[in-house]
Amino acid sequence: MAADREIGSSESEVEVVVDSDNQNGLQSPNANSIPLQQNDQVDSRKKTLLLAYKTLGVVFGGLVTSPLYVYPSMPLKSPTEEDYLGIYSIMFWTLSLIGVVKYACIALKADDQGEGGTFALYSLLCRNINIGILPTKHNNSKLSSSSTLLYEGAKKQSKLARFFESSMVARRVLLFVAMLGMCMLIGDGILTPAISVLSAMDGIRAPFPAVAWVDALSAIILIVLFLLQRFGTSRVSFLFSPVMGAWTLVTPLVGIYSIVHHYPSIFKAVSPHYILTFFLRNGKEGWRLLSGTVLCITGSEALFADLGHFNKSSIRIAFLFTIYPSLVLTYAGQTAYLIKHPYDHHDGFYKFIPKSIYWPVFVISTLAAIVASQSLVSATFSVIKQSVVLDYFPRVKVVHTSSSKEGEVYSPEVNYILMVLCVAVILIFGEGQDIGNAFGVVVSLVMLVTTVLLTLVMIMIWRTPLVLVFLYFIIFFTMEGVYVSAVSTKLLEGGWIPFAISFILAFIMFGWFYGRQRKVEYELMHKISPERLKVLLADPTVQRVPGMCFFYSNIQDGLTPILGHYIKNMKSLHKITIFTTLRYLLVPKVASHERIVVHKMDLKGVYRCVIQYGYADSLNLEGDDLVRQVTDCLKAHILSTGVCVSPVPSEVEEEVSDLEEAKLVGVVHVRGKTRFYIGKNCSWFDRGMLAFYEVLHKNCRSALPALGIPLPQRIEVGMLYEA
Repeated sequence: MAADREIGSSESEVEVVVDSDNQNGLQSPNANSIPLQQNDQVDSRKKTLLLAYKTLGVVFGGLVTSPLYVYPSMPLKSPTEEDYLGIYSIMFWTLSLIGVVKYACIALKADDQGEGGTFALYSLLCRNINIGILPTKHNNSKLSSSSTLLYEGAKKQSKLARFFESSMVARRVLLFVAMLGMCMLIGDGILTPAISVLSAMDGIRAPFPAVAWVDALSAIILIVLFLLQRFGTSRVSFLFSPVMGAWTLVTPLVGIYSIVHHYPSIFKAVSPHYILTFFLRNGKEGWRLLSGTVLCITGSEALFADLGHFNKSSIRIAFLFTIYPSLVLTYAGQTAYLIKHPYDHHDGFYKFIPKSIYWPVFVISTLAAIVASQSLVSATFSVIKQSVVLDYFPRVKVVHTSSSKEGEVYSPEVNYILMVLCVAVILIFGEGQDIGNAFGVVVSLVMLVTTVLLTLVMIMIWRTPLVLVFLYFIIFFTMEGVYVSAVSTKLLEGGWIPFAISFILAFIMFGWFYGRQRKVEYELMHKISPERLKVLLADPTVQRVPGMCFFYSNIQDGLTPILGHYIKNMKSLHKITIFTTLRYLLVPKVASHERIVVHKMDLKGVYRCVIQYGYADSLNLEGDDLVRQVTDCLKAHILSTGVCVSPVPSEVEEEVSDLEEAKLVGVVHVRGKTRFYIGKNCSWFDRGMLAFYEVLHKNCRSALPALGIPLPQRIEVGMLYEA
């Protein structure tokens, strides 16, 4: 497919450069180039293998520890040998199709310049096709080269793309689907730590049935885990990866031991025949059991969502060569044991552990459960950051914990909210089966959302042959749809938990998005044109005061209405005024030389500045550094204009001198502190949503602290927007 070439790894880009430099087919005169290239390849492979090792501690924790709770979550009554063979066959094909084919082979190719997850898929669609809800935020000026279409002609050749472009309803539905996927993934980040740690600690109950403080001990372990998050993914993964390495080695070895001693012919269940006979024999009860078998693939979404923390090669190598074989052998060993001991399924993991190694395995499983909690927590930080910078979620503090990997982020507010919710789930519900019911809802719905978005990417961007798209959609949508229908029967038995969490999060996202949309609409309708600004400054009572002012605006086509409010009341404007817009592009990263775009307006000392960055970028502009970089860009712009156009050198020198003088006098940063005035003519819907937005806006962080601007340099101008 063409997409393979466009979204391939950076190594392919290097090869293109080398080929283009050697168009005549001549050998390089540097005889050492080949050994150097070979050394680079060796170093690259070593780095990939090291990253693959680190993924064990971050990406795959939830997936590889699923044997702790899969069988205990199944409502088995009187299982037979044939039932267990059918269950193992279902789990084997679920892991093979969803884990290997869908995520490892297909989803990882749909990254958005190194970022993964449902919101990355949505931004990939928006960036290549005009289906965003707020085109005014990213259309009205020259786009950077990093934001141009990746797949030329995709829009022209897809009828489905034209349908989405022409239908606002379809675009809103698509946005809702992306939001739902993100909210469910956050729900996954709450339930994974709860069920993993609680299931591991249940190992105490087998030798000591009278112990009653397992829930409290699990809660303490989770609190410690969340307190460690601030140290960053790299440090945490380096600490946790040895634990997961031990787990992925020990559990399959125990599985092989169990297979040999209990049921050597277990792998005959790989035949899909056992799935068919299972459903024919059990009917509705077999369908209900799918609410437990779906947990065997839990955490697979982190394989895609954590892509920004690592890379495709490392994740794929770790999954195909360690995680997948480990799960296949572990589940085979569990099933072999249960065939001979059919009523031990309530404690299906610890019962199949030989007594001689029970306590060592208990220690490893407890540590592995802690690692499992890490994987979805990291993914949650990633998707929250993506949605914040795209303005779909209230601003929270996001800390970059690595200087070399911008995908490694941590949010203190999100971290502690997750901690409280995880502990509450354990202390309130306690019973692993109830949490398992809730977990199944999250797992199946997140997978279904990813399938839908991937299908749209295949059709509208990759332009995959429709036969292959149809085959992909039928297999995975049907498979995951059946899983969703099965777990929906568990809504009253704990399954309502993720729905409640997701509903609250989706309501917050929609309320924030709706309020931001209405603000942009108001500002575009009441914007100040350059001509209107000339009229305002022509008033003899308005003075141009010394100094430099950064005046922040949400719009680029015109000036914010707050400017008129400011000039009328302050009766002044700084001699050097730079109207600045922080512009979020629907791309992961913006090239450093394209980060700041400036140009001069028709008025003396008045400039426009756009600071562009993507959802995987950190601004890397703080206080004086921001002022320095912007003024340097302005100087370069003034000098280049002076060379090409009419102004004489003395005028250019005067303009540059004015910039330096204003910076020395003092710099202030002005932004609007706007609120909605909700009049009597507003509908009940507007009243409710805008009031909710105001609550969110008062309690979220300002955009200016992200730039590291000192408090003494900030000025806020209050203004009411009439709804």
